[in-house]
Amino acid sequence: MLEISNLRKTFNAGTAHQVKAISGLNLSMAAGEFATIIGSNGAGKSTLLNLIAGAYQPDGGRINIAERDVTYTPEYIRATQVGRVFQDPLLGTAGAMTVEQNLALALQRGKRRGLGWGVDRQMRSQFRERLNSLGMGLEQRLGTRVNLLSGGQRQALTMLMATLARPNLLLLDEHTAALDPLAAPRITALTEQIVVQQGLTTLMVTHNMAMALAMGNRTLMMHQGEIILDLSGAERAHTSASELVARFTSRNQELLSDRMLFG
Repeated sequence: MLEISNLRKTFNAGTAHQVKAISGLNLSMAAGEFATIIGSNGAGKSTLLNLIAGAYQPDGGRINIAERDVTYTPEYIRATQVGRVFQDPLLGTAGAMTVEQNLALALQRGKRRGLGWGVDRQMRSQFRERLNSLGMGLEQRLGTRVNLLSGGQRQALTMLMATLARPNLLLLDEHTAALDPLAAPRITALTEQIVVQQGLTTLMVTHNMAMALAMGNRTLMMHQGEIILDLSGAERAHTSASELVARFTSRNQELLSDRMLFG
């Protein structure tokens, strides 16, 4: 499903502020695989997602999604294949538009938009059904402006929008980190529900090592733009968060913050 070969990205090349963000990274993911990504700040986690989504252009290497080379495909075209949820709930929705208008836009992701993206009766019925599955009462608020929703409701809506047209790949960039302690577990459970029900190939960045081992079926650790650890199967199942920290520090001689354990 996802094949990344020798991917490279440097910011401010040739200047005093040069930063090598991704250094010859290779990654292969099968359809339906759910991998969590951990690593210290500056490890290249978000840059990797931006490259996959098309927000950044790489300096070299190749990105294939569903057997299509998308390395230099524009982000708006790649959006037909890639769904994304950001840390900030405000980024994934249009606050001045209603819930149903946001969902209608999500259905048109990656397509040419004219003036015909309005909501008809059939679409509204579909939206109610999908919103009902979230268990947050949003099916009764189709006409509510999104900026009147709570952070948790807005992020739940963003999750639904990102997967409404079933993408080939779902990218989650610390999507629960900015939520309050009550909303975060609900969005975590919703994430697992949607990913499992739709069998989505998923990459999720997190600073929480316990979550990284509890969710999905594979854990990747990044450092200085490379994947330095790839855990799955029995090895992952028998690895604790504290052991994961120990493995990282033994290789990098760096002390990770408590946030990576419990954040």
